[in-house]
Amino acid sequence: MILGKLLYPQWPIITSFLTRLPLGKLSIDVRSNRGMSTSGTNHSFKKCPSFGFLFDIDGVFLRGHHPLPAGAEALKRLTDDRGRFIVPTVFVTNAGNALRREKAAFLSEVFGVKISADQIIMAHSPFSMFRQYHDRHFLVSGQGPATEIAESIGFTNVITVAQLRDRFPSLDMVDMSRRKAERIHFEHDFEKIEGVLLLGEPINWESSLQLVTDVLMTDGQPTHRPTVMPWPHLPVLACNMDLLWMAEAPLPRFGHGTFLLCLETLYKKLTGNELVYSALVGKPSEATYHHAEFCLTQQARQMGRVDGPVTRIYAVGDNPDTDVFGANLYDIYLQQKSLIRPNKLPSPIAKENIEIHTALTAGATSEIPKLLHHKPVTHDVQDIVDELGPSEHDENLAETCVSILVESGVYSAVQQQQEETQQLSYQHRDFHEQHQLVSDLTKPRFVCKNILEAVDLVYQLERFLVKA
Repeated sequence: MILGKLLYPQWPIITSFLTRLPLGKLSIDVRSNRGMSTSGTNHSFKKCPSFGFLFDIDGVFLRGHHPLPAGAEALKRLTDDRGRFIVPTVFVTNAGNALRREKAAFLSEVFGVKISADQIIMAHSPFSMFRQYHDRHFLVSGQGPATEIAESIGFTNVITVAQLRDRFPSLDMVDMSRRKAERIHFEHDFEKIEGVLLLGEPINWESSLQLVTDVLMTDGQPTHRPTVMPWPHLPVLACNMDLLWMAEAPLPRFGHGTFLLCLETLYKKLTGNELVYSALVGKPSEATYHHAEFCLTQQARQMGRVDGPVTRIYAVGDNPDTDVFGANLYDIYLQQKSLIRPNKLPSPIAKENIEIHTALTAGATSEIPKLLHHKPVTHDVQDIVDELGPSEHDENLAETCVSILVESGVYSAVQQQQEETQQLSYQHRDFHEQHQLVSDLTKPRFVCKNILEAVDLVYQLERFLVKA
């Protein structure tokens, strides 16, 4: 029997997945979860398999800084007796307050398994591909080593909100202790700010909201009062759209998506214009999944896979609005690409999925930017692929991205039912339009209780055996 629950068999993408899996005599009754044959070729645990994992971290392996028991057991399934991964595995988190190497070191220490920085995709990691912004003077909002994070992804000339506030104390007047009795003389030779980089939720929201808004409304010159409201405003790059995330508290906590909502609302109220993002990355953006797949393929090659890319990607997370939505959206992109791959037969349902993708992208203004111009961002991931270096521009993409939801974090069946009844959406503004067009994108192909059950489910589907 299958360990997970296969949901929503009416969704055509599910049947597409089942028709594409080359798994011997494997058969699944999508309406009953029964009918799975036990025959078929078993993969050797010593051979790099043709599938790989994209794992969320918070709510899947951790609650805050505390490990979930199922996470440790799942990692035992994923590694051999020497602690080496036997399946290509990448951890994709929407956290943006740390460097990749720091996150890798933390997970390695917590779980006692060697996890490399190359296996970590932070929310801000895809910004390394946005090279046309790297040498501009950017204001950075977030917490942790913000300057070092920005430099690690290619930005060479940044100033943080804290540094801007310290340089011009009168810009931030909420904290009475920072107000100066003497008059502050603004520096008129201050280098104009050319863009805003939002890495994650800040500690002092009022400071970031005030100063980011100042920079946008003054065209990067917060020491000057503008004669007219600048439009279009400076480029705004943001990552991590999670409205909520799961920590130790009983209820989910506010995430960076909540901060973005506040910023968008303030900017609209003050200017009458919508805040336009030049880039939105982190889950559920297709750019993040494309970047993660590249890292997954690189890992597979290091593990000895020489006969092409990882064929099937299993994306496991606890948030339907980011993890599930993003995986399903990327699966549609993969199917779209399959139509133009040489010597590749598209799935029988591919044309229908292309029609869905067309409906999603018509008039949408979110995610991947027209990189060389400041315009509302679009949903064509090819725009960013065309800007990549040769090492990451690879047409040998996976065939499918399978979404698996675990019930150990943000997801609550009761809350999900309430959302559907009241037509609530916790997605970012620029993705909400898509949710209205195709609400099934938030519905996973499988639901499992925890990460251990999810790994066992995939091993069962793939006929992948490990040593007891």
